[in-house]
Amino acid sequence: MRRWIAFWNIFMKDVRTYYLKPPNISWGIIFPLAWTGMFFIRAGRGLESVPDLLPGVMTIAILFGTTSVLAVTVTFEKRQRSFDRLLLAPICLEVLMLAKTGGAVLFGIVNPLVPILIASFLADLSGVAWSLVVPAMLLIAIVSTFLGLFIAVSVSQVFEAQTFSNFFRFPMIFLCGLFLPIMDLPAYIRPLSYVLPLTYGVDILHGAVRGANIMPFAMDFAILGAFCLGLFSLSLRNINRKWIV
Repeated sequence: MRRWIAFWNIFMKDVRTYYLKPPNISWGIIFPLAWTGMFFIRAGRGLESVPDLLPGVMTIAILFGTTSVLAVTVTFEKRQRSFDRLLLAPICLEVLMLAKTGGAVLFGIVNPLVPILIASFLADLSGVAWSLVVPAMLLIAIVSTFLGLFIAVSVSQVFEAQTFSNFFRFPMIFLCGLFLPIMDLPAYIRPLSYVLPLTYGVDILHGAVRGANIMPFAMDFAILGAFCLGLFSLSLRNINRKWIV
């Protein structure tokens, strides 16, 4: 019981301190709103293209929302030595890091609701398989959060975390099938797509929204889950190796 009380207190502390601040709330709304407007209402693309673009816009909103905030907060707390005090708390490291990442996962799930809401006014989404969209959004948020955690515990400065984040984020926009189908990529680049976690989340969303998945849903979910476990394990390994003496 004490373990879950500690989890809840750390989680709520981060939500109040970082995620409920006005800049983060407004950024969390404006960023997906700007991406939605740019892709949904741009010249030369009719409203019939909205379902084609929705999975990519949702994924971008989740990816940038989770990795940006978490990479900064964890790095900042480590820099200010407040993270060291958390490491001294009588809870296991796994629970501590799940508490630290819980706010980012929640923030990532809320972000794509903006493009979904806008898309519902622009196109007919009655055929969307929400039973697939919801768990896909959750897994994408988790894997993106753990990617941000891996980045945060691999560097020592906030600006390094942001630079390292972009090293992963921007290639994934073009390689993971968000807006350009993977099969349209050059053959020598295509293998890179299948070693990136977002590829499998986007494939689920494309299948749920347009029925255009290229892999079985069970495989997508299994690989996404494996990426979640792998990134979390690597992050814990880095914390034990670099931060705990």
